Amino acid sequence: MTNIENQYRALMANLLHAPTKKDRTGVGTKSLFGRQLEHDMSIGFPLLVGKKIYFNHAITELLWILQGRTDLGYLHENNVHYWDDDYARSGRKDGKLGPVYGAQWRDFNGYDQLMNLIKGISIDPSSRRHIINAWRPDKLKNMVLPPCHYAMQVNINDDKMDLMWIQRSADVFLGLPYDIAMYAILLELLCHNTEYKPGKLIAQLGDCHLYLNHLEAAQKYVYRDVSNIELPKLKITGDGIIYEGGHRSNPGLKIPKKKQFKILNYNYLPPIKAKLNVGK
Repeated sequence: MTNIENQYRALMANLLHAPTKKDRTGVGTKSLFGRQLEHDMSIGFPLLVGKKIYFNHAITELLWILQGRTDLGYLHENNVHYWDDDYARSGRKDGKLGPVYGAQWRDFNGYDQLMNLIKGISIDPSSRRHIINAWRPDKLKNMVLPPCHYAMQVNINDDKMDLMWIQRSADVFLGLPYDIAMYAILLELLCHNTEYKPGKLIAQLGDCHLYLNHLEAAQKYVYRDVSNIELPKLKITGDGIIYEGGHRSNPGLKIPKKKQFKILNYNYLPPIKAKLNVGK
């Protein structure tokens, strides 16, 4: 069985010895291109245990996206602030981030991709077209930051549902643990109240990087012993995402509330602080 914790640590260890590369922020990185991580969901929920990962941040951002929201308001109401610096850097004054993830998932030129995914899983589970895409070249200039994770695909085989996402840029120490958690929640949510069980969670990563000011923190993580720590479980109550049909004026999906998600038996090692790099 594959455990994403082990693969994540191996990726970070390899990055510590990777070539140095300039980057947009001006900080500099250790960078590798084209890596894959895979997790067997039967082992447990992949909330990494080598340092504390804040489940609130992952579930808040996912529900924000699923609702089609692009504003800072919902994030701030739930104490999530890591979009703030990119918003400030963009020069926007409207409290919104432009047509980022939620806009594309729920209104891709008038097309609700999430609703189509839910409907497609129900009607034609064996399809190879269960895809959501967030990369809109014509809209990138209006986003405070282009999508880092820009596409996902669901695969159903017998009683198992797998989910793979594709990411152009992975801040391995700070951002990637939350991307892993977010897509794991989504996989479990798509399986909720269906006959399918979560199978494989797969990350296809483009530029994997450690910022040069994260190297000490990464070394500390790599050398921590987590061999005796089991992964937690995710409990979802209620109905999950409900398909209600609909059209442009009625999106047709009922999105669950944050209170319906609870992480159980999460045992972790202490947090490791590192600076969020956004550039100018």
